[in-house]
Amino acid sequence: MYLSVFLTAFLAATVLPAQSEFVVVAAQRLGYDVWLIWWLASIGNTLGSVVNYVLGRYLVQYQDRRWFPFKPASLARGHRWFERFGKWSLLMAWAPFIGDALTFIAGMLRLSFWQFLILVFVSKAGRYAILLGIMQLF
Repeated sequence: MYLSVFLTAFLAATVLPAQSEFVVVAAQRLGYDVWLIWWLASIGNTLGSVVNYVLGRYLVQYQDRRWFPFKPASLARGHRWFERFGKWSLLMAWAPFIGDALTFIAGMLRLSFWQFLILVFVSKAGRYAILLGIMQLF
């Protein structure tokens, strides 16, 4: 189950469709260690965002190709967030629809990798902490 938590969280942060919340909550409900679930989901989801960062850094020149993973509207929305909030917009990396684009754009704009990594980890780990905390109440 721990491997499933990590892999689902990783895939959910990439351009592949996946919902890690279901697996995280299921693991918690089955009695697995909450701290280990949180840690694995946070690391997996952050590493998935690193994939987007690397794609943004090295594959942006292919954005006009059909196979390119982000639609122009998604990139434009993410770019507006970056113009308005700068690197702090990465604190929204957990958000559906815009989060993946933000991590990709951070790579495009060649944001410092360490700044990227810290902000994205805080975002992702915070989301899982809130999710697991709320589920502990029920």
